[in-house]
Amino acid sequence: MKKLFYILLSLILFTACNDDDTFSTSQSNLLSFTTDTIKMDTVFARIPASTHTSIEGIWGYNNSNDGIRCSNVRLQKGNQSGFRVNVDGIYLGEKTGYQTNDIEVRKGDSIRIFVELTAPDNGSAVFKQIEDNLIFRLESGVEQVINLNACAWNAEIVRNLEIKNDTTIDTTISGKALVVYGGITVDSLATLTIAPGTMIFFHDDAGIDVKGKLICQGTAEKNILLRCDRLDDMLDNVPYDLIPGRWQGIHFSGDSYDNVIDYTEIHGGSNAVVCDSSDVTRRKLTINSSTIHNCKGYGLALVNSNVYVANTQITNNLRDCVSVWGGDLCFVHNTIAQFYIFDSGIGAALRFSNTDGINNYPLVNLEVKNCIITGEAEDNIMVGKSDSVAFNYHFCNSILRTPEVEDTALTQYFDSIIWETKADTTCIGKKNFKRIDDVGNYNNHDYIYDFHLDSISKANGAANPQWALPLNRDGLPRDEKNMNIGCY
Repeated sequence: MKKLFYILLSLILFTACNDDDTFSTSQSNLLSFTTDTIKMDTVFARIPASTHTSIEGIWGYNNSNDGIRCSNVRLQKGNQSGFRVNVDGIYLGEKTGYQTNDIEVRKGDSIRIFVELTAPDNGSAVFKQIEDNLIFRLESGVEQVINLNACAWNAEIVRNLEIKNDTTIDTTISGKALVVYGGITVDSLATLTIAPGTMIFFHDDAGIDVKGKLICQGTAEKNILLRCDRLDDMLDNVPYDLIPGRWQGIHFSGDSYDNVIDYTEIHGGSNAVVCDSSDVTRRKLTINSSTIHNCKGYGLALVNSNVYVANTQITNNLRDCVSVWGGDLCFVHNTIAQFYIFDSGIGAALRFSNTDGINNYPLVNLEVKNCIITGEAEDNIMVGKSDSVAFNYHFCNSILRTPEVEDTALTQYFDSIIWETKADTTCIGKKNFKRIDDVGNYNNHDYIYDFHLDSISKANGAANPQWALPLNRDGLPRDEKNMNIGCY
């Protein structure tokens, strides 16, 4: 009886194997792909797409009742397009002639297809569409096609760039993107000028280390852009460009003076701008009509420095939007707002002190005029003080999200302030602005922010013309009779 059982079981298994191993040549039996088009993100020419994130993968399923054999799978243009393809574990490369034969997909089974891209240099064109076709020729003679396409941007790649003589970077001349690996170092005797409209893309380890002088001279029509080099998405509809900490930012050493950042957008860095301690009788840095946004460290970290900041948006930075340790500083018509969402332990919109806990730095003066300083927290201004060195500051004609100062010894430091307090729910924090991503909903972020003033904001028409600047962050004239607090 036991012998008969094993005979029957063997027959059943043999029959099952035969069924699974039958392959049809019927033209009605086709593979079902999860898509017939792979559209990849924009990539820089000659820079490989990341194998972890830019890689695109699709499935091919056999939903028929018979096996399907692919007599040939080939990349139509071979090595001409820059696409790299792996089908069912087989790399379609030079050794295989960019094709493979006899891939079998049994009924109910599937194969995985991966596609990567290193786009070729596209000559003088700024952008170029790249296409290829992955062609599956079935044993039945039917051909199924998956279209591969992407947009490539011609790029000039530099590594560990040292500026030893006065140099101008102007990417608008060549039309190429500038991609920096390892960083840019400006020598102590050199000036680096970045021309209007220039866009520089920094790799993870790269930033600008200024020992000499940096002049970012953008215009209202042609802003300068400094950002990370990732053009792809980390997740669906979440570009890497919106993720902080992707590059190293700008660092000004102690002996660097007379630096200028005009009409420049800096975002997505670790620390956007850091100034080392220096001679506070000399202007170290002037920032005008610029945007510093979404960094994983500080927006501005200013140690014992002479800095002037005007018409600038400084927003959403993990540690603090602005941190001041001593120095001589003036802030006019700025929007400083803290709505960072990538971490719960965020810093303040503004923090100022005359000590870092180890070293004391006299706060010669901190002037804040016609500024918005706000955020999600109830208190967005943090103060530290040492009694052993100077501590001078003055806020006027500004909106401050911090408990109202009632101590008569301190009220002299505040003139014509609009206090955003917990009791006032009409227009505080994010209600000032046109669009702030929902900080409370961590599962539904689209990371869109617009810090232009909402019509209900108390900043509208509340600026003091005595401190007013003629143009706003967008380069537009301010209404002389109805000037707004903040940079817009």
